[in-house]
Amino acid sequence: MMSHPAVHPVDAPPLSIDNGGGDGPPRIRVKDIPGMPGTPSSLVLRLLQSFFAIGACVVMSTTSDFPSVTAFRYLVAATGLQIIWSLLLAIIDIYGILVQRRFRNRRAVKLFAAGDGITSTLTFAAACASAGITVLIHNDLASCSRNHCVQFETSTGLAFMTWFAALPCFLLNLWTLASR
Repeated sequence: MMSHPAVHPVDAPPLSIDNGGGDGPPRIRVKDIPGMPGTPSSLVLRLLQSFFAIGACVVMSTTSDFPSVTAFRYLVAATGLQIIWSLLLAIIDIYGILVQRRFRNRRAVKLFAAGDGITSTLTFAAACASAGITVLIHNDLASCSRNHCVQFETSTGLAFMTWFAALPCFLLNLWTLASR
């Protein structure tokens, strides 16, 4: 003697297209994560990235002997790529702010996260390599009188600041992808 469950169909309430506060359920707006593409905080981070990367690139490239060291050339190349990426996404953020839309498209967020991850890793690696060479020149060789140690240290510091501004964008985009 087995019991059989009884299923009683229930009619679903009709969907209301009325957006004017009628009897339809209230609309819920997805909360914007600060730093996600198209927000003012993302724009601020992108502008900081661009500012620090431009400073690092300009200071390093104004020295006469930076081309003789591979790590310094790598720093200029990495910050140049960071400048292009950051300014491009700053323009996208400005567009998103002006039209009051956020970029929630999964493909776009994947692209932003991948680009931020690549450029921030390249910038960090270049800053670390330049810091190693700068320490070598300053402390171990004690040849700062013949080199531009102050410019090398300044450029390396600005590259680290670029990385510190780029890392939150990468982590926030990664968080946006993971929270879907």
